[in-house]
Amino acid sequence: MPKTEKPKILVVNDDANSLFALTSLLTQWAEQEAYEVLAARSGQEALRQVLMHDFAVILLDVNMPGMDGFETAEAIHQRARSANIPIIFITAFLADELDRLKAYQRGAVDFLFTPVIPQVLHAKVAVFVALATKNEELKRQARQLSQRTTELTATNERLTREIEERESAERQNHAKDEFLAMLGHELRNPLSAISSAASLIGLPGVSADGVGRARKIIQRQSQHLGSIVDDLLDLSRAMSGKILLNRAPLDLAALVAQTLETYRATGRSADYELVNDLDPGWVEGDATRLEQITSNLIDNALKYTPAGGRIEVRTWTENDDVVLSVRDTGVGIAADLLPHVFDVFVQGSSTLDRAQGGLGIGLSLVRRLAELHGGDIAADSKGPGGGSTFTLRLPRIEHQAAPPAPPVEAGAAHGGAGRPTILLIEDNDDGREMMTMMLSCYGYEVHSAADGHEGVAAAARLRPDVALVDIGLPGIDGYEVARRLRADPATRGIRLIALTGYGLAEDLRRVMDAGFDRHLVKPVDIDQLTEAIGGCVRVPVRQ
Repeated sequence: MPKTEKPKILVVNDDANSLFALTSLLTQWAEQEAYEVLAARSGQEALRQVLMHDFAVILLDVNMPGMDGFETAEAIHQRARSANIPIIFITAFLADELDRLKAYQRGAVDFLFTPVIPQVLHAKVAVFVALATKNEELKRQARQLSQRTTELTATNERLTREIEERESAERQNHAKDEFLAMLGHELRNPLSAISSAASLIGLPGVSADGVGRARKIIQRQSQHLGSIVDDLLDLSRAMSGKILLNRAPLDLAALVAQTLETYRATGRSADYELVNDLDPGWVEGDATRLEQITSNLIDNALKYTPAGGRIEVRTWTENDDVVLSVRDTGVGIAADLLPHVFDVFVQGSSTLDRAQGGLGIGLSLVRRLAELHGGDIAADSKGPGGGSTFTLRLPRIEHQAAPPAPPVEAGAAHGGAGRPTILLIEDNDDGREMMTMMLSCYGYEVHSAADGHEGVAAAARLRPDVALVDIGLPGIDGYEVARRLRADPATRGIRLIALTGYGLAEDLRRVMDAGFDRHLVKPVDIDQLTEAIGGCVRVPVRQ
């Protein structure tokens, strides 16, 4: 604890003998009463002492030259900090009623007449010292109470924050558990369909029509699995800030129109009244990512709107923004869920009989992609049964002339006469066999190797036009395969296409630095693959 100062008594008297007598008298009781005695020879000196110290009581001589006792008292009490210091006037003359009134008006609490009676002086001084001691104790207790209150407030705030964090963590854990359960459900559905369709193809007596339908199911459900994986990877990249946008001027209305046309062409919106009102608005953005935003918002409307419902898609310009709005007449959003619809792992009511699947991460991805474009996304709903409206705002730019489309060579997607020879370096047996069969069906001459060392040897022996190289190979990985092929003059001219499950910008950089010409992310669609092969052989080899 900090050391408590003793109360102080100030004696003010211009007469040296009187001053000595009073201070000596007070000093003999100082140790007993636990106070200190200070002295001043004039009113000015008394004021200086008051500026430096707090006093329990001041013994002030009335008759002093220059500034007398009344003036000194008035000056002391004009200062806020010393306004309440009790003053006892000391005088050699018997004060009449007017003098007493004047003294009390200047702040006096009592009079002492000389010669001073020691016992009376002791008694009066002891009262004020006791009061000062008690006041100081009360102040100390008040400071301790204030400090304790501050500590308790801080502790309460910390506990409240910890409770809120714990509740938030519990909600997130619960949401993650639900998400993982839903992920398992969403993965098992297409896997079950693929397994059943594959088994059907191998059954004796199955019709050609049945085989064809089974193949379409396998293809469709494989694409669905790929879409689920893409959503998970995109969200991970977006949350970690690893999505790099390929920005270019584009008309948001035109992009939305193309997206809607895809929904109509594939029949995904057949059971709904899908209407649009699209006014042109130019933004600088990544067309793929903006189409992803649009698709997610429309998918969300389809998912939570019963068949026969209405979905309105609009674009317009508003001040410095281009606005996209998707409004539905669906189940709506509860008020307690509305502030959290863009949070990760948050989803509206999900039942076992949902006609449409999904992981509940689409809106989280939408918000992050909107922010990466310098925009924002907002949700509004009148509550359960009141439908929902999602509004995207992006920074508007001036109208840009659309760049001319690059010419496409006939037959580029599937090769033509004199198709290039292919070397497939892939360690997964099933994947290698299926890709070899597919490319062979398109007329390519395909050779294969099961690991990196075998692939390098096969490339040196066969001299193929194009090598499709898996990155995650045993022995030496795909990067090292590319480096060795580029280092050997005999294989330097082979076009190299990387096949990998990694699609971050850093992965693309590593692939290109290793010497590859193209980078494809698994699963690779056959049309995408043949187009990449055709594009590779039409350009000069990298040196």
